[in-house]
Amino acid sequence: MRKCGTFRSKRRKFTLTIDLYRFSCMLRGNNRVQGELFVRKILLICLLSGQMLVAHAGENNTKRVAFKSERAQTGAISSANSSPRLHSSIALIYDQKTQSTLYTKNSDTLTSIASITKLMTAMVVLDAQQPLNEEISIDNADVDTLKGTRSRLRIGMKLTRNELLKLALMASENRAAAALARTYPGGYSAAISAMNNKAYELGMRNTRFLDPAGLNSNNISTAYDLVKMVEAASNYPLIHQYTTAASHSVDGWRGRAMRFVNTNPLVKSASWDIGVSKTGYISEAGRCLVMEATINQRPVIIVLLDSWGKNSRIGDANRIKKWMENSNARIRAMPRS
Repeated sequence: MRKCGTFRSKRRKFTLTIDLYRFSCMLRGNNRVQGELFVRKILLICLLSGQMLVAHAGENNTKRVAFKSERAQTGAISSANSSPRLHSSIALIYDQKTQSTLYTKNSDTLTSIASITKLMTAMVVLDAQQPLNEEISIDNADVDTLKGTRSRLRIGMKLTRNELLKLALMASENRAAAALARTYPGGYSAAISAMNNKAYELGMRNTRFLDPAGLNSNNISTAYDLVKMVEAASNYPLIHQYTTAASHSVDGWRGRAMRFVNTNPLVKSASWDIGVSKTGYISEAGRCLVMEATINQRPVIIVLLDSWGKNSRIGDANRIKKWMENSNARIRAMPRS
């Protein structure tokens, strides 16, 4: 036996074997007709084998092209979903529509939350359904003796509960938050208890409140818990209205108008669609920001905590917005296979 032809591909091996001895005997003897038929048979086998090789090569090429296309598409999605570079130590982006996390960074870490606390203070005050037009005087008990922070609300000034609520949420006024808790049904301690009970009801198992303004560094939570708090706060129309107001003026000492501005400058930006906003800062917590916003028709909750640098939390929020917009654009621009 001798092989007169061998055909190979990457996956298959085609081998044509001819009995040369038998073939030579046919041609020399009386079986010339059988020999010619044998030759024709060999040629037919060679022809069919060649067609099989061509078809197999074409199939492999098609698979290679499809594989490259699939890899290109996967690469584009991976690039589109690459993480944003944030300066905050703790960050979380939560998609409210799909109830899924788009980005997380140390989101289970317990940390001080500073004036983010005031969102819970506002919720329990509104839950108590006290008259919002009732006047409340700023008292010595409302002065911050823990951190020694200053306030433009002087002792003896009278403001309505509605105004105090707005200043606490929009301008993060500590004395306003303290006055709201002091005049809560049952007093200051009852307000703190209501805040912790509310947190428990919302499933915020890693959250604790010790004061209504967030000046106590033992007011702690996690990014995941704060998503629940922001989502709950978004159900209060006044919290939406007051946390997104750019500024507010009240009658100050001797009738002079006092203008307060929002601590989150993003509420004044036309490019942002913000539903709830709250900033916070004490040295133990760093600079904090929570927001409910709609980006590219996608409702999300953004939590940024322990961000060191005066403008880093605002910069992180803008980076998140740009990341989401560019990711959506890249995915839409991907060629369809």
